[in-house]
This record gives sequence, C-alpha cells and structure tokens, in this order.
Amino acid sequence: MLNVNVLAQGQPFCQVGRLSVSPDNRLAAFAVDFTGRRKYNLRFKDLATDKWLDDQVENVDGGCVWANDSKTVFFTRKDPHTLRAYLIVRHELGTSPEQDVNVFEETDEEFSCGVRESRSRELIFIQSRQTLSTEVRYLSADDPHGEFKVFSFRQPNHEYSIDHLGGRFYIRSNDHAKNFRLLTAEMGNHGRDQWNEVIPHREDVYFQGFTLFDDYLVLSERKNGLVQLRVRTNQGDRDFYMPFEEPAYVVSTAATPNPNTSRLRYVYTSLTTPNSTFEFDMKSGTKSQLKQEKVLGGFDPKNYRTERVWTTVRDGVEVPVSIVYHKDTKIDGTAPCLEYGYGSYGASMDPRFSSANLSLLNRGFVYAIAHIRGGQEMGRQWYENGKLFNKKNTFNDFIDVGNFLIEKKYANPKQLYCRGGSAGGLLIGAVINQEPELYHGAIADVPFVDVVTTMLDDTIPLTTFEYDEWGNPNEKPYFDYMLSYSPYDQVTSANYPNLLVTTGLHDSQVQYWEPAKWVAKLRVMKQGDNLLLLKTNMKAGHGGASGRFDRFQEEATRYAFLLKLAGIEE
Repeated sequence: MLNVNVLAQGQPFCQVGRLSVSPDNRLAAFAVDFTGRRKYNLRFKDLATDKWLDDQVENVDGGCVWANDSKTVFFTRKDPHTLRAYLIVRHELGTSPEQDVNVFEETDEEFSCGVRESRSRELIFIQSRQTLSTEVRYLSADDPHGEFKVFSFRQPNHEYSIDHLGGRFYIRSNDHAKNFRLLTAEMGNHGRDQWNEVIPHREDVYFQGFTLFDDYLVLSERKNGLVQLRVRTNQGDRDFYMPFEEPAYVVSTAATPNPNTSRLRYVYTSLTTPNSTFEFDMKSGTKSQLKQEKVLGGFDPKNYRTERVWTTVRDGVEVPVSIVYHKDTKIDGTAPCLEYGYGSYGASMDPRFSSANLSLLNRGFVYAIAHIRGGQEMGRQWYENGKLFNKKNTFNDFIDVGNFLIEKKYANPKQLYCRGGSAGGLLIGAVINQEPELYHGAIADVPFVDVVTTMLDDTIPLTTFEYDEWGNPNEKPYFDYMLSYSPYDQVTSANYPNLLVTTGLHDSQVQYWEPAKWVAKLRVMKQGDNLLLLKTNMKAGHGGASGRFDRFQEEATRYAFLLKLAGIEE
C-alpha cells in the first residue's frame, strides 16, 4: 500500500502516522510527518489504481476516521503554536480543504481531543480529555453530516472511555472506582443512572482496558505489576485468565478486526522473548504462534536470565524491579549495571524485549527496570503517589532501587549507570542532583528539566493540560514544590556523573532549549573532569531519528558512551 522508503527519499525525516482504510477497502489514508514535530499531512491513495488522490490536508494529529460512505473523513487539527489537539474537522474527498467543516472545537485549554471509530464500526467517537477528566461524543458512521451527541458530560475527577458493539455501550470508568470498573448502557438510554456494572472495582487490580467480541469480552488487568488477560463469555458461563509463565513479561491484545470470532490475537514479549504475535482460541483454549521478531547474531533466549524482585524503599513501600543479564554474568558485585526508569503520567514501564540491549548484556551488563511510583504498574494509587506534591517519591524510589542493586550485588558500586527520557529525563536530572556520586554515568534523553519556567509559559506546547500532573506554578505552593526538585533550578557545584544528554531540534514535547540550557549551566557549575556531552539531532524531534538504521546509530552512540565508561573496548 505504501513504500515508506520511497516516500522518505530526499527528506531528512519521515514518519507515517496511522493507516486508515476506507470501509469499501478501496482507499487508504496516511498521515505523514516530514519534520519530527508531530504535525502530519494527510494524504490518500487509491489502492485499486495505486495512484495518489489530489486531496491533501495539512497540520493533522496523526490520522483520520472514515465515515461509512467511504468519502468522508474526520481528523484532528493542532493549534499551530501550542500544538494542542483542539479541533475536529470533516473533509469530503474531491473538495478543497477550504470547504472543510469544523464539527467540534475544544475550547478548554487544559483539554485535548481526538477522533476514533467504535468496535462495531457503527459509531464515530470524539474524545476530549485532560489528566483527570473525560468527555466523549458519538455520531452514527452512516450519518457523517449529523450532529455529535455527548455520551456523558465532563466532570472533575471522572475519567471514562467507551466502546460499542451489539447495540450496547461498554464503559470503563473510575466513578467510585479508583482502579476503574466496567459498566454497560443501552443505546439511547445511557444516562449515568442507567449504567449497569459488569466488572466491579477491586483494590488490588488495576483494570486498564477491554476488547469486545460478539460472544466474548477480553479484559486487560494489572496485578502485582504484571498484565493479565482475562477472558469472559458474554453469557457469563466461563471466566478465566490466560496463563503466562515468565516472572516478568508484558502482553497486550492485538488488532483482531472481526468481532465475530472466537480467536484473539495478542502480542507477548519479555526481557528474554522477542515480540511475538499469538492467536488464542477462546473456545478451545488452544494457541498458536503466528510471528516472532527475528533477532540476528545467533540469539538464543536460553543464554539470558530474567528476574522479578522487590525492594523496600525509604518510606516502607515495596517497589518491583525487572532484571535481565547474560547467564555467564556473575551476580557478585562486579558487573556494570544500567538502571532505567520513567515514573510519570501513569505510564507503566513494562519489561519488553530489546534487541539493542543485547549489545550490553553480551558484554556483561546487568539491565534493570525500576517500576517506580508515578507509573501505574501497581494500580492507580501508584500513579497518584508519584505526582503533584508526591513527585519526590519517584526520585527517592529510583535512588533506593539503585542502592538495592548495589547491595544485592547486581551492580558494581563503581559502575552503576542510569537512563531515562522525556519525563524520565527529569527523573535523571533530579536523581543526579540528589545523589551526584551514586552513578558513574547517566543518559538523559530529550529531558524535561526546566520544569518551573516551562510550566509558567502557557504558549509552549503541552503546558496547559499538564497542570494536573505537575501542578500550576502560578499557585505558590506548587511553584515552591516544583522549584525544589526542578533539575535546572537545583544544579549545584557538585561532582556530577559522566552525562550524555540528547535532544532534537524539532522536538514538540520538550523544546530543544531545555536540555541545552541545562547542559550550559552544568558546564559552569559542576566540579571534576567527568564527561558532559550534548547531542542534538538537527533533523528530528522527540522520538529521535526516523529511519531504521539511523535509529540504531543513535542507540549505538548511547551504548558507546556506556561501554567507554565501563572500560569495555570490544
């Protein structure tokens, strides 16, 4: 359908957003970004003739949704300055973009919006969301010129998402349910007093999503930090969890476009298992592997060991840690160790396979993921205990995991390294301010380090709907707390570890000047002769280079930095 290598010719950067095929299977819509700024152009291709249509729409947020007439699409437009997704637009093929119709505008600057289709393909949804509130509208996909109706009006601290199949709405909601619960409502009768509970709230299980089938319901749940897939028949006569054997792994449902089937596709991976796509028959309980990512260089998973361990941090909370290393690496306090973390936005850092990490593992490194608070590995409270006025728990957890790795001899105390990106770069900056001599080296990728200045400037992309994550520094208590940990503001005259900082000129999430000014201040303030390197990709954005091999070259730079520090020359 699309040869991205051809599309990318002559372009410094090329990334394709969502692919969306028309209901009649004749046309395909592609969103293409040539700058790395995550501002896409929407283009259309006739799959029968292999020719491009004249229609082009600029400044789109990643993709579009088709109406059932196969000629009308809905897409999201971004504010040109703040890059907030704020406008839903309708376009009819064969017409000028000047004739496009704005069908919804999100006027609250703390919210963004997007558009998607329902599982039944009968409805089109517009979802407005901020950190702690959601509002969904819906429209019949057969009536693209109709008016979107609100499913449930936004309220503070009420987050919900919906899907539709078999004439019924399914609602994932945190109403009276911190870890979310599942409810249903009938079409045309979906007031909140008419919602019927299907899966109740549980204190020890975080309900993170669901996939609908005509005869089955598949739930994605997280317990003790690990994802589980739960299968229920719609009649309620069977309810079971799919078995997974490794101590640390991650699993998610994959695209299964036809809901009228008993076969579920899912993707499984772990620190020792490459990405693998399976098909599971929910009726018979049998599964088959359809595909596994190929790993070159004689990779054998039996050569690696993975562990899931727990450590008690300074305030008595137990934090999980996922660890992997080569079977020949001795866990006796002599191995170099890389600790990775994120800890923001409720994003869980799951133990996924990385072929690039083999370069470290094969050279004797131990790799550890610290599942620190601020993520959502242990449920909603794990997130809430690592945000706003609890943000310092994130940094303390990471430091305590680092000391644990040394204490339990996973790490050589003189060769412990750390890495994080974006908000994880904030983590790294805060950690090395608190404990500048714990780590021998640190990597901060596209780091969000100038917290107070950025959050005071509501013209910068993403600022306004981040207040519920970090706080609004226009209010003094939040200002003071954010200032107390902001990596740029807390730089001192200390013996900082060797540091590699990366950024991208077109970064839409963390503007390039944040890491640049942080590095400049560190150059003036730091003591000693440790390395302090800033690498700016002048042709990319927040995600780095777009080409397959360019991405590996960027990663090779980071690993060369670590290997040099560890004294490994081969």
